[in-house]
Amino acid sequence: MNITGIITEYNPFHNGHLHHLSSARAVTGCDGVVCIMSGNFMQRGEPAIIDKWERTYMAIENGVDLVIELPTFYALSSAEHFAKGSLSILDSLGIINNIFFGSECGNVEDLVKIASVLTDEPLEFKNELKVNLNKGLTFAKSRELSLVKVLGDETLSEILQNSNNILGIEYIKAILSLNSKIKPITLKRKGSAYNDKNLASEFSSATSIRESLKNPNSSDELAKYMPPKSYEILKKLQENDYPFIFEEEMFKFIKYRIVSNCINFNNLLEISEGLDNKIIKEIYNSNSYEEFVLNIKSKRYTYTKISRLLTQIFIGLDIYNSKNLFNKDLLYARILGFNNKGREILKEMKKTSTIPLITKVPKNIDNPLLELDIAATKCYSLLNAKVHPFSDYLKGPIIKH
Repeated sequence: MNITGIITEYNPFHNGHLHHLSSARAVTGCDGVVCIMSGNFMQRGEPAIIDKWERTYMAIENGVDLVIELPTFYALSSAEHFAKGSLSILDSLGIINNIFFGSECGNVEDLVKIASVLTDEPLEFKNELKVNLNKGLTFAKSRELSLVKVLGDETLSEILQNSNNILGIEYIKAILSLNSKIKPITLKRKGSAYNDKNLASEFSSATSIRESLKNPNSSDELAKYMPPKSYEILKKLQENDYPFIFEEEMFKFIKYRIVSNCINFNNLLEISEGLDNKIIKEIYNSNSYEEFVLNIKSKRYTYTKISRLLTQIFIGLDIYNSKNLFNKDLLYARILGFNNKGREILKEMKKTSTIPLITKVPKNIDNPLLELDIAATKCYSLLNAKVHPFSDYLKGPIIKH
C-alpha cells in the first residue's frame, strides 16, 4: 500500500484541513491517510477547544483513515521536538511512504536545503552563527542570517519568517536525522494566517474559529468556514451544552501550583535561568491567564513558549524528568480512530511496526510517556465536565464502518 502521513491538531477541523486532506490524496495518489494528531493539549500551549475523541470523530467523518495520538509530551514541546516525535512514530510504523504538510512557501526543495544545513551544521555555518550571536542578535535572527550567507540566497530569509515553513523544516530535519525513507511533500498554504483572529475567507484559520466560539451565539456563522460534517458535530455538541475550552480556564489551577511551591522547574525542558523566578514573581501581579503571560513575555521569552511552559505546569510535566521521556524505547502508537480503510492499514501495521500499537490502554502502565497522556486527560477533565477523568480507560477507538 501507498500510505501518506499527515501531522495535525484539528482544533477544530475546518475547510483548510479538508483542502489539505483532499490535496494529500490527489498529489500522492495514496491508498490511505494516517494522521498523527495532538491530544487534549496543543503545541502552542493551550487546551484543545474540543476533546481528542470528538476531534478524532471529526477527522474520520471527513475522510482521514486512521488517527494516532501524538503523546502529550511531544504535543506540548517546541517545533523541533513536536516534529521529531511525530516523525519518529510515522517512521516506526514501517508503512508510511510520504508526509504531506502545508507551508507558506510551497517549495519543498528550499525547505530541504535549509533543513540539510541545520542537520549537518557545516563549519562555515557554525562560524557564521557564532559571529552573529556575538553581535548580540537573537538566536533565531543569527540562524537566519547564517543560513542566508551559507546558502547564498536572500530569498530564504522570508521563508524563515513563517511558522508553517519553520515546522516543515523541522519535519525534514527529523526525516534526515532518523535516516528515514519517508518522502516530504508540501502544499502551499491558502487563506488566513494560522494566528489570524478574524473570520476572513473560506479558508479561515482555526484561531479565528476558536475566537468566534467565545461568543455562544456565533456558531451559525461558522457553517461556511467548516466542512458540513465538522459543523454538524460542532452544532450537536453545542446543543448538548458541551463546553468549548480556552486557556483562561487553566489559570486558577496554574496559580495554585505556583503559589503552593510544588513545582520542580528543573524538570521542564524550556525553562531558562531566571525564568522560574519571573514566573513566581508575576503570578502575584496577574489577575488572568493572558495578563500573566504578557507580564512574563519579553524579547527572549515568546508568548507561545511561556504558554507551553504554563500548560506543562498545569498537567504536571515537572513531576517527570523531561530528558528521560525522549527515550525512543518509550514510543508507541495510540490508536484514536479508524474507518474500514484504516482497519486494513492497522492490520498491515501490526506486521511492520517496531513500536507497540495501543487500541486499549492497559490498567497497569510502566511507561512514563503514556502515564503523562493519562494525567493530561485527568487535567483536561478539570476544564471540561463532559470528559471523564478516566476516559482513556473507558473509551475505545472511534470506528466508522
